[in-house]
Amino acid sequence: MGPKSIRIVIVVIAILIGIIVALVTGILVRSGGGSLTSAALSGGGSFAATVALVLTIAKFLDLVT
Repeated sequence: MGPKSIRIVIVVIAILIGIIVALVTGILVRSGGGSLTSAALSGGGSFAATVALVLTIAKFLDLVT
């Protein structure tokens, strides 16, 4: 696996972790009495923040060049 393949795998892992966090956030907001719109907005925000955080950590650990 070359550097490009490793970079792609790390990005895919970051996206998958973001999807899991977004689903959990949406479920928690909805079960707490929030509307479907607020659950979707909260899930989207948590997805973006999680992907950014995972990629930042990967860059800090020199996993991504």
